[in-house]
Amino acid sequence: MPERPGDIVLSCEGVVKRFGDQTVLRSVDLQVAEHQVVTLIGASGSGKSSLLRCINLLETVDDGVIRLDGEDITDPRIDADTVRRRIGVVFQAYNLFPHMSVLDNVTLAPRLVGKVAREQAEDRARTLLERVGLADKAQEYPDRLSGGQQQRVAIVRALANEPRLLLLDEVTSALDPELVGEVLSLVRELKEQGMTIVMATHEMSFARQAADRVVFLDAGVVLEEGPPEQVLADPVQPRTRQFLARILEAGRL
Repeated sequence: MPERPGDIVLSCEGVVKRFGDQTVLRSVDLQVAEHQVVTLIGASGSGKSSLLRCINLLETVDDGVIRLDGEDITDPRIDADTVRRRIGVVFQAYNLFPHMSVLDNVTLAPRLVGKVAREQAEDRARTLLERVGLADKAQEYPDRLSGGQQQRVAIVRALANEPRLLLLDEVTSALDPELVGEVLSLVRELKEQGMTIVMATHEMSFARQAADRVVFLDAGVVLEEGPPEQVLADPVQPRTRQFLARILEAGRL
């Protein structure tokens, strides 16, 4: 099926996830259109990371359906590895291989999983590293990079397979405050280039400036969603107002 601008890239319909007796996602509905940036906000334990892990098939859903470009990727007959090649994911821990150079970290998946020739994979990797200001770090090892540089490499690695959808899970949480800006600047650039992104974040200023929609999760429920100017500045739900007041007190709004 051809992809058209504005097509729904990701659709979550009534997604339920349980860990034992604990229900962490309660009938979550979410739609993300092509080129949109949707930010997930909410307290720790609200279900943001669990939702992203379900979308990337790192966790199986207990009920509901997740569709990628209209295809039911929660069908048990689906090849999860094939789906994951269409979804880039970056977690707050960089998860770079310490014994590999930056270039080898970025090209590993395209070469081994995507069966891309080494020269082609390295050409694309160098182009991506150039875009994020790390072309001169291609032969460095991760422990010689700052946290912000390592996180940018992790994002480049997620982009190396040219994913249809990019999932970012609190990618600034492990960074010193002065390094947060450089990673968020890269995410803004990806938005401007038309990447479709779902991002869990505590950075409300980023959500206000860069998101097309903000989704507030509370105890596994989508309690409120809408444009950032509505959800962040004039929320309808008392629980949303309470959460944002705490964020404001912490100086992150």
